[in-house]
Amino acid sequence: MIRSLLKKINLSTFICFAFFLFSVSTSVFSQTKTQSQKDLLNKKNKLNDDIKQLNSQLSQTKANKKSQINTIVVINTKIKVREELISTINTELSQINARIKKNVTEVNALKASLDKLKGEYAKMIYFAQRNQDSYTKIMFLFSSGNFNQAYMRIKYFQQYAAFRKKQADEILATQVILNDKLKELETQRHEKNVLLGNEKEEKTQLDGEKQQQEIVLSSLQQQEKELKEELEKKKRDAENLQIAIKRLIEAEIKRKVEESAKIAAEKAAKAEKNKNKSKTKSKTETKTPEVKVTSPELTEEAEALGADFSSSRGKLPWPVTKGVICQPYGEYEHPAIKGFMMNNNGVEICANKGSQARAVFEGEVTSIAISPTGGKLIIIRHGEYLSVYSNIGDVFVKQGDKVTIKQNIGTILDEDGKTSMNLQIWKGQKTMDPSGWLFNAR
Repeated sequence: MIRSLLKKINLSTFICFAFFLFSVSTSVFSQTKTQSQKDLLNKKNKLNDDIKQLNSQLSQTKANKKSQINTIVVINTKIKVREELISTINTELSQINARIKKNVTEVNALKASLDKLKGEYAKMIYFAQRNQDSYTKIMFLFSSGNFNQAYMRIKYFQQYAAFRKKQADEILATQVILNDKLKELETQRHEKNVLLGNEKEEKTQLDGEKQQQEIVLSSLQQQEKELKEELEKKKRDAENLQIAIKRLIEAEIKRKVEESAKIAAEKAAKAEKNKNKSKTKSKTETKTPEVKVTSPELTEEAEALGADFSSSRGKLPWPVTKGVICQPYGEYEHPAIKGFMMNNNGVEICANKGSQARAVFEGEVTSIAISPTGGKLIIIRHGEYLSVYSNIGDVFVKQGDKVTIKQNIGTILDEDGKTSMNLQIWKGQKTMDPSGWLFNAR
């Protein structure tokens, strides 16, 4: 009976050890999930900041009666941000539901293990109590046939006592783990209730913003003719801006080609001169060979800068301290008039009134010009890449200046209560979507 009981105890010990390993692996998995939770929390905080900023801009545009187009742009942006915030909350809810389900499974397993340990321990106590009157330890030892048998019985008693203590310790340890899991489960259920409340509140806010959107759109539709004329003008101005930027970039590329050709010609002439000197000591006139260059050769410094820039995709700082992308890259439908298409070689970034534009990467200011849409534009070279900043008021830099990352380069103009700038990124004469380069951009 005792031996069979000890076998059961060994089995329960193995079960507890296996459960311990499971708990350790669960802990590692939990750490991975925690990192994901941190990412979601950071994203949620950024979205909430964007909504606060858009609310501030909306207050500015509402104060200006001429700014209904800007108002609908801001409202639409805020609706998109709010929908993404709700989506993020839903992701959090899905994750917390998965963790709750997992913890419920673990709690049930712990309870089953605890019940089994308690049952085995009760059997041990019952057996010991039942046999206490039948034999005493001394009588059991004295009834041994020889010394070796007596020694084995002593070891048996010691083992039995050790297993009883171990079983009691396992019961206490399992109870502690169970209590911790129950507390964790309670915390998770509270977090879930908070998130459900947040989701409900955000959906209410979203409904209100959509109603506000309908009111402004209805007002704009009543003046569709005038609105189309205004948008056509904005579209022409935007196209002229793209042409102006392209010409400036072409001129910059041509300048680089000519500069590279000159450097190459000087190197070739110097090499030819040294070659002639080695052949004869007499003075000879060196003829400069004709050099054809089809593309700009970057200096080692510029090449390194370009390599650094290309590896910074998704890591570049925003060109403003706080901003939201309110008009996307490429072709898009204007929110005020259905079917009216606009095109953007960059992204428009809405910011707070009085905001300053800053360089997204270190580089050299190659151009400063008057923008066809109003204000000024600044072009900064980063090796083979260029960044373009439009709708700038006061400019803090000049052509040829070396700028550092996040250096303020000018103020952003305010138009009808909306403060925004256009950011473009070019590689040679090809435009790229800046939202794919900026850190934490959606």
